[in-house]
Amino acid sequence: MKTAAAPGLRHSAIDAMRGIAMILMALDHVRDFVHADAMAFAPGDLSRTSIATFMTRWITCFCAPAFLFIAGLSAQRRLAHQGCARGVAKFLATRGLWLILLELTVFRFILDFRLLGGNPLLVLVLSALGLSMLALAPLVAVLSARTIGAIGLAIVLLHNLLDPVQAAHWGALAPVWLLLHQPGAFGIAGQVVVVGYPVLAWFGVLAVGFAAGSLYDAGAAKRRHVFLAAGALSLGAFVVLRAVNAYGDPSPWSVQATPAFTALSFLATTKYPPSLLFLLMTLGPVLLGLAWLERHPLSISHPLVVIGRVPLFYYLAHFLLAHLIASCLAVARYHDVRMAFFSGPFPSLGGSREAFPPDFGWPLGVVYLAWFGVVLALYPACVGFDRFKGRYKDSWWAGYL
Repeated sequence: MKTAAAPGLRHSAIDAMRGIAMILMALDHVRDFVHADAMAFAPGDLSRTSIATFMTRWITCFCAPAFLFIAGLSAQRRLAHQGCARGVAKFLATRGLWLILLELTVFRFILDFRLLGGNPLLVLVLSALGLSMLALAPLVAVLSARTIGAIGLAIVLLHNLLDPVQAAHWGALAPVWLLLHQPGAFGIAGQVVVVGYPVLAWFGVLAVGFAAGSLYDAGAAKRRHVFLAAGALSLGAFVVLRAVNAYGDPSPWSVQATPAFTALSFLATTKYPPSLLFLLMTLGPVLLGLAWLERHPLSISHPLVVIGRVPLFYYLAHFLLAHLIASCLAVARYHDVRMAFFSGPFPSLGGSREAFPPDFGWPLGVVYLAWFGVVLALYPACVGFDRFKGRYKDSWWAGYL
């Protein structure tokens, strides 16, 4: 009789799915730095966007939900591997704080090459993940994975009921609501804090992912079946609820001038914060992708797996490389090394439009070439960093990289 393998931290399907998300994510961020239209309008603005620009942005919408869901899976696999709920809770809390610190320091510098100078503090995906881990930590110590998953699912399904509540209703506690559910800005000790990723719905995704991690204690066939069924149900629910236009997203779709743009309106769900329909639309393919990767496992040396094994390194490095490429393109075009091209945010990232030439930015084709260059350049770096982590995998600090 075959015996079950001891639960481990690594599964190639999980790493490969995360690798796919990381590669697609780079396309969106390269677009932010390079694309001319990114300097002028949001890609989801149907009055100004093109189909190509919209879809370039839309295909990357899967990344953040995949990242949070897989982070939950990984947390549960750590618990299954270590068997110590308090130890995992401590790890989640400290890693959460570490991610927040990185976003407020290292990532802040990478984004605009400044540490000082009145830059706002940004609550983006690393902080959302960090805060979600901080929220998950005490629950892991006292609740079962199934209960945590039920809490997360309830948040995902019901959080849009909170949309009518505005931060202004909270008075002095308005910043709490901004951090939980409503994008916006507030001041603290003279510092502006901009919340782009309110954490409530993202915590729900993390918690659902944590519960789903228990499937890796079951057989691969059962896991595939559950992921397939859940993915199909998610996409089916998205189509039905979106068609009804009654609940699940604060921005209803509408008939546009052409059928193609009507379809874009149907797909244009809300990411900040992620609506129920946005999460159904994006997590459905993630679940189907996990099921497919279970049936077609990749080797640990496959590029998708390698990149998926070093997500934090890749995340910071690809932002740095995208920024450098955009700055070098600017110098090559304008023969001007003014610090406006290197220090301070680009117009698409909150910078002053007046500080840049009126024709600043490049066509979408350049975006795709730059994206290909970023991924190609980072792959050998990811291989080396993965090997470095492997040499020190038993060190306490390795899990924070």
